[in-house]
Amino acid sequence: MNKKYLRWLTGISILAFMLLAVCLVALCLGSAGIPVKKIFPLLLGGRGSTEYSILFDIRLPRIILGLAVGGGLALAGVILQGMFRNPLVEPYTLGISGGAALGVSLNIVFKFYKTLGVMTFPFFGFLGALAVIGILYLVNLRKATVRLQGLLLNGVMISFISSSLIMLMMSLSRAEDIHGIVFWIMGSLDEPNWFIIKITALAAVLLFLLSYLFCRDLNAFALGEEEAAHLGIPVERSKQFLFIIASLLAGFGVSSAGMIGFVGLVVPHFVRMFTGPDHRILMPASFLAGGAFLIFCDTLARTVISPVELPVGVITGILGGSFFIYALSRKGNS
Repeated sequence: MNKKYLRWLTGISILAFMLLAVCLVALCLGSAGIPVKKIFPLLLGGRGSTEYSILFDIRLPRIILGLAVGGGLALAGVILQGMFRNPLVEPYTLGISGGAALGVSLNIVFKFYKTLGVMTFPFFGFLGALAVIGILYLVNLRKATVRLQGLLLNGVMISFISSSLIMLMMSLSRAEDIHGIVFWIMGSLDEPNWFIIKITALAAVLLFLLSYLFCRDLNAFALGEEEAAHLGIPVERSKQFLFIIASLLAGFGVSSAGMIGFVGLVVPHFVRMFTGPDHRILMPASFLAGGAFLIFCDTLARTVISPVELPVGVITGILGGSFFIYALSRKGNS
């Protein structure tokens, strides 16, 4: 076997093992600890017991959602950084999270969830994300050409506008509404609805498989759009598809788990340090690493000051920011 492919297989195997280890720890730890030796018997049977309910009703849904959201955000970061050839671009830079947060805030302020049910939270979040995606796409599409510079600048402005509108609604809302908005903005994997979890997980897997078809296009983009076109890459069509895929990955993640920052920025950086810039390995490795990172952060959020649960977005911000500073200092010293 080619040494490069053997190294890639080894890297993917290590990341898969790390993901399984993090999932096992997440199943064991919590306000009610479960010994490792009981995990597999409970997963294979043991219906009706309290520990079985804890695993399947509380911890396993969070793990599946963490893998889908973390992997999706990291993959979206890889795609956008490859498209823009800018290591600072992440899903939230384009204002998609701001649009989702604005949609959920409107749902809370106007009390749609009281008449239509809790399913309106991810629904309004996804509608907000789709609205931003549509605005960005239409504004920056000129004669079938997507202007990346305009896409980035407009995304940043939409993010600022969304944040300002959310603060305006918070200033005019009652205390209970403010608490709901702030709690959602800080992010959480506490989603008991299996339908939402399954939709998010299915979307993440399907969008990953679809995005992998463009891994060679992203490799060519590293040389510049003109060089990519000379290599036979349909540049404009690829940009449009990749933008939609990355936006949907971010939209599904934000609408189901809230605004969880730094995953789409930090994880691709760290994975790139070990795998190199080739998107054929970078994309699956980032998906696995993003899922493992978010599950690990959620486990910390649940246990660090148990029984109180911290917002997972706080943990990803602290750890992600620290790791990013470390990565930049390493590059600066090399």
